[in-house]
Amino acid sequence: MSRFIVEADGGSRGNPGVAGYGALVRDPVTRAVLAERAAPLGHASNNVAEYTGLIEGLRAAAHLDPGADIEVRMDSKLVVEQMNGRWKIKHPGMRELAGRAREIAGAIIAAGGSVRYAWVPRAQNAAADTLSNKGMDGERISTDHQVPLPGGAAGGVPAGDIPVRARPGDPAAAAVGPVPGPGAPDLGPPTRILLVRHAVTDDTVAGRVTGRGGSDPALNALGTQQARRAAAAVRDIVRDGEQVTVVTSTLARARGTGALISEALGVSARTDEAWDEVDLGEWDGLTWAQIAQRAPGELARIRDERFVIPGGESFAQVRERVAAAFARYATGDRLVVIVSHNGALQALLSHLLGVDFTIASRLSLSPASLTWVRVWADGGYAIDRINDDAHQR
Repeated sequence: MSRFIVEADGGSRGNPGVAGYGALVRDPVTRAVLAERAAPLGHASNNVAEYTGLIEGLRAAAHLDPGADIEVRMDSKLVVEQMNGRWKIKHPGMRELAGRAREIAGAIIAAGGSVRYAWVPRAQNAAADTLSNKGMDGERISTDHQVPLPGGAAGGVPAGDIPVRARPGDPAAAAVGPVPGPGAPDLGPPTRILLVRHAVTDDTVAGRVTGRGGSDPALNALGTQQARRAAAAVRDIVRDGEQVTVVTSTLARARGTGALISEALGVSARTDEAWDEVDLGEWDGLTWAQIAQRAPGELARIRDERFVIPGGESFAQVRERVAAAFARYATGDRLVVIVSHNGALQALLSHLLGVDFTIASRLSLSPASLTWVRVWADGGYAIDRINDDAHQR
């Protein structure tokens, strides 16, 4: 794994005023500068410039190695504390910029790397500050230097906004989807897919398992509150002018969650039975304790993806239907919000991660949580976050 230091800064002469950003990527051992970025931003605030410096610094590092170990150093305590999650981000514009930085960081982590943020005194961020001043002066810099990197690779490739995905042979390739063969990868905007688990019902609270049959419970009062919080979180990530599609399973708890999300977005939701929960057959409506008492031998096989629940279906069957549905919606420059269920979403993640259900079933998906995926037209994809439920806290 490559190790990089990203130094980033931004400034505005007037705040808001003439703005620019600067960022560089440095080898932590030799201190050699591997990449430099700077550009003007027109009329903008200091915070916008600083966040832009962070975004471009992460992009530059990911361009050198999509799965690098990165330490970001900035003299903006605001940006560092917000990216570390210790300070709230109240301004909608700042939330969007922070979201863009987190998308890039999430792709780096999915490719096997890591990203951490550290505050440094201004004197220790002088190189990035110099670059940001060049940006404010109208200068544009996008340079990757010919410096040997770990493992014999070399810098000097053309700079650009390259989708951050695993390379052929990388251990993380399964986590970020198929990688294109010979030729340039898709550089267009990806489809953003937001997977939402439905909010709670009385059965959820009581510990009863509910599939695609049975009583088909609706959201309870707590579930409605959870769904409203999820709707607000989804609304905050929609970009200006972005096309949005909301899809839910046919079950009442997913439709109820999806209705509040679509209402917040000002769009209509559609239903698709492919996103229904696992058919639990004879187990539907029972607690796990009751199932263990009635069918202990069968319950022991629950994580075997080929095991068919009596009167129901196997997780392998569920994975087949949700994988086909995912491919149908993963097209176009848009945001697709899919409201589904724990078992169905675990089956999809089994498919996306290239692992069997025994492993995927260990992923915790909280009620009304969000899982973020990006998909490119050439079939590549990146999973940025799994079980994001910060909006519920």
